[in-house]
Amino acid sequence: MNRWAIAAAAALIGVAGAGAFVGAQREAPAIADRAPGDRPELMLLSSLPIIFSEKFTLAPGKGAGGSMILSRLERRYRMRPIALADSAGLGRGRMLLMAHPRAQTAEALVDLDAWVRGGGRLLLMADPMLDWPSERGLGDPLRPPPGYADTGLLAHWGMALERPAARGPVRAMLDGRPLLLLSPGRLRAPGCTLLAGRIVARCRIGRGAVTVIADADLIDPAQSGKAIGGNLDSVVAELARLETSPAR
Repeated sequence: MNRWAIAAAAALIGVAGAGAFVGAQREAPAIADRAPGDRPELMLLSSLPIIFSEKFTLAPGKGAGGSMILSRLERRYRMRPIALADSAGLGRGRMLLMAHPRAQTAEALVDLDAWVRGGGRLLLMADPMLDWPSERGLGDPLRPPPGYADTGLLAHWGMALERPAARGPVRAMLDGRPLLLLSPGRLRAPGCTLLAGRIVARCRIGRGAVTVIADADLIDPAQSGKAIGGNLDSVVAELARLETSPAR
C-alpha cells in the first residue's frame, strides 16, 4: 500500500467522519445494473489503463484484463473506446467519459465543443496533479500525463482548473455519496454549479451538459483502497444524472 493509500485509510477511521460516510452510503440511492439489451453506448477517451492494464501483453492471463471502473461501467453501458474527440470519433454518440485524456488537437476541441452544444453529455475527469502510479518512464508517450492537458477547452467554457496546494487525500460528499480523492484540484466556474468543495462542476453548455471532476485518482483502487466502491458509485451516479439531464 503506498503512502497516499495509508494516509487515506487513516483519514477514514475517525469516529465522526466514519459515521457520516456510513450514513451517507445508506441514504444514497443505488444505481441499478442494466440487462445487456438495455445498455446505451458510452464512449471512453482516456490516457489511464482502464481498458487494458499498463502491462498489457497478448498472452492471456498476463495483464490483459480491464480495470474495476471498466467492469462497473460495463454493467450499465456498451463501452466504445475512442482515440480522439473529433467528429469521426464522436460520431452519433450521446454520452462521453473523458478520464484524464491526453491533449486534444485544436480541430478535435472545435468538434467536441460543437458536439456538446448540440446536446452531448460529457463527464470529464481533469486531474491537475495525478498520483496514479506508472512504471513507464518520464517521456514515454504511453505514460499518463502528470496533469490534465488543457489546451483551452475549460477556458472556452468559462472554467479554470486550480492545482492543489499540497498532495494528499481529501474527503468530500457528492449527492449524499462519499468520495475519497487524492490531490484534487479546485474549479472556478461562475456559470456552473460547484459541488464537493469546488472539486466538481456541473455546467450547461448550449443544449448539452458537462460535469467536470478535478481528480482522476478516485477510480484507481490502488490509491483509493476500500473507498473505491463509493468512488465508483459516485461516477456511475453522475453518468446516470447526465443521461437524464433534459436538453435546453
